[in-house]
Amino acid sequence: MPTASSVTRHFHDPADTITLDETARHRRRMKMVSDNGIEFLLDLAEARLLRHGDGLLLDDGRVIEVHAEPEALYEVRASDARHLLALAWQIGNRHLAAQIFPDRILIRHDHVIREMLEGLGASVAETSAPFDPEGGAYGGAHAAHDHGDGHHHHHDH
Repeated sequence: MPTASSVTRHFHDPADTITLDETARHRRRMKMVSDNGIEFLLDLAEARLLRHGDGLLLDDGRVIEVHAEPEALYEVRASDARHLLALAWQIGNRHLAAQIFPDRILIRHDHVIREMLEGLGASVAETSAPFDPEGGAYGGAHAAHDHGDGHHHHHDH
């Protein structure tokens, strides 16, 4: 069984794709099966969020392209840019995974958070979309193009 021990963004003509939701894309080591049946072992040095468009480079030279599977999410919209920023602060203050766009924020379903956001004047609608949340600010976290581990929070208070 081939092993994927590295992730690349620069590849052409992938051998196959693998479609995973955000939770399943946060991995370090596990047996995986591509969308068309290529079995391989993912064996990365550390856990990380595999991004839509990443390529898993197999030791036999083939590349499996990662696709983000659409998920049930909330789309949060605001009355203006400043309001959206305030809503983003509220979401971040609760350490919730969020994908931030210039005009909206995507978050996972949570009825308590929905009620809070609506109480703050947000428009919250159900949607289905690939979820590619922002990374955290602490050790090993990923940013827009840095593919580190976005799920561990290390706080010095």
